[in-house]
Amino acid sequence: MTPEAIRCAGCATELAPGLLSCPSCARLVHAERLTGLAAQASAAETSGDLTRALTAWREAVLLLPVGSRQKAVAEEKVRALSDRLGSAAAPADPRPWWKRLSALGPAGVFLAFLGKAKFLLLGFTKLGTLLSFVAGLSIYWTIWGWRFALCFLISIYIHEMGHVAALRRYGIPATAPMFIPGLGAMIRLKQLRVSPTEDSRIGLAGPIWGLGACIGWLLLFVSTGNPFWGGVARAGAWLNLFNLIPVWQLDGSRGLRSLDRAKTWMLALLAALMWALVSDSLPMIIAALLALRAIATHESDGPAEDDWTGFAQFAGLIVALCLLCLIPLPATR
Repeated sequence: MTPEAIRCAGCATELAPGLLSCPSCARLVHAERLTGLAAQASAAETSGDLTRALTAWREAVLLLPVGSRQKAVAEEKVRALSDRLGSAAAPADPRPWWKRLSALGPAGVFLAFLGKAKFLLLGFTKLGTLLSFVAGLSIYWTIWGWRFALCFLISIYIHEMGHVAALRRYGIPATAPMFIPGLGAMIRLKQLRVSPTEDSRIGLAGPIWGLGACIGWLLLFVSTGNPFWGGVARAGAWLNLFNLIPVWQLDGSRGLRSLDRAKTWMLALLAALMWALVSDSLPMIIAALLALRAIATHESDGPAEDDWTGFAQFAGLIVALCLLCLIPLPATR
């Protein structure tokens, strides 16, 4: 059955699939949808929901023809909202964190935990994620045994879901994680990032969530005294620290995009100090490559924004993950 031809709403010209504007009258093919997205974005921005506004404008960018004035306006909206979201601070609350948490009550804390757990389980509702997880588990099982293999893959999964959470915050659609045995896991973006700050936040979100997983394993180690959990925590810390190496598409390279030469030099010095403390070669590798990146950076290449938040995140990850690498490994028989 031949599909019904798509015609321009303005001049009735038949439109080829994929066209975004009419070749005869230049009317936008998705004009009605674009009007709705603009209204949705405006309402969301007025209410303070920057993520929803950014999501709407990103969708609008995909529906506008390249080189058009409307596309340029939509892309500028995306850039502005992305910068605002990257520098947005949480509402001030003078109470200590434990009082804010206790104010939720037992039911509130439980619901907050369920909300995070629901998000983490979201990826496993995708068949590709589930099958690749099982494939990775079957391979690592033969090397380390099922318990360590399962915990190691969960650490990788939480790391990747950190990226997914950050991408969602910036309104960027992405696939669920796919596991690649021997290489970790990956997610595919359905739209490119547009700002250095945005790229930095998304890149460092993975190690930040991965650090959270390591702390969870560490708490199990402390509470049970079982060295197995200490080994899992240390392995996860090493994995996330490895991702901070500033090369290729690793998270460390993306985390540097919003940092200037001076901040990169400070990170290099910090990594060198942590190497002296933990006596592991990985912090020294990170320090050396950070120094090379600082040397290669020209002031004209630096970002316009002074991103101390990104610097604090990167520095905090270096310190915390290196300290976790001090956890004693379980004795082998």
